Amino acid sequence: MELSAKHQHLKDALRALGRTLVAYSGGVDSAYLAWIAHEVLADDMLAVIADSPSLARTQLNDALAFAGEHEIPVEVIQTAEMDRPGYVRNDRQRCFHCKDELFQVMEAFAAKRGFQSIAYGVNVDDQSDFRPGQTAARQHHVASPLLQAGLSKAEIRELARNAALRVWEKPASACLSSRIEYGRPVTLEALSAVEQGEDALHGLGFRQCRVRHHGEIARIEIARDELVRALTPQMFAEFTRIFKGLGFAFVAVDTEGFRSGSMNTAIPSQPLIKLIS
Repeated sequence: MELSAKHQHLKDALRALGRTLVAYSGGVDSAYLAWIAHEVLADDMLAVIADSPSLARTQLNDALAFAGEHEIPVEVIQTAEMDRPGYVRNDRQRCFHCKDELFQVMEAFAAKRGFQSIAYGVNVDDQSDFRPGQTAARQHHVASPLLQAGLSKAEIRELARNAALRVWEKPASACLSSRIEYGRPVTLEALSAVEQGEDALHGLGFRQCRVRHHGEIARIEIARDELVRALTPQMFAEFTRIFKGLGFAFVAVDTEGFRSGSMNTAIPSQPLIKLIS
């Protein structure tokens, strides 16, 4: 299908949903979905941001700013995934527990406010990675209009660029918990260290980066086109200062550079706690 036909398919799918809540994080997928849903449904849509310790403040603030720029109605709701043992345990099903919490809270919100449907921003490319959160979405009958229209990440970026949305080239940014290696419990301290570390990297001018939390080790991923600037003795000294100040004993720069889902390549077969003990 040509992009124009997919775009029309997306609008038709949104009209069929009726009054809709859009799970909104501020990334290009959910931002474009919220924008086009507002274009199609007007007052019959509401973007909903789930706030919790796993959402970086910079992401929250930017998501609210984007919604304000386009007069997209938005509300922030609180989710409590940190109260779920399955989430805190941080095994390969962590994302399921996160999305299960999100959609339960959104279902209650929808019932209270008279919304008929819930939609989220999964796309065609997401089908090729390990994403247990999609199982939760199916169990809660959450609509996936971008996927239904057959849109890839690149096509969503193109549609966003054509609409002059500034998020069209925004780097991908999953939740902070995704930075903690599987099997290592998710804690407020670990989330804070990751968030502060990534804020510091952005402050050094790195646009696309991740701080991967491996206990005493901070593994830094930086986009390949920016990596050359990171591989200098002066920058190594900065990284050491920043991350040892956040409590890490060792700092490593990943020579493969940034790549989404890199933690999925090393999922342990048994909990890390057992491995360590």
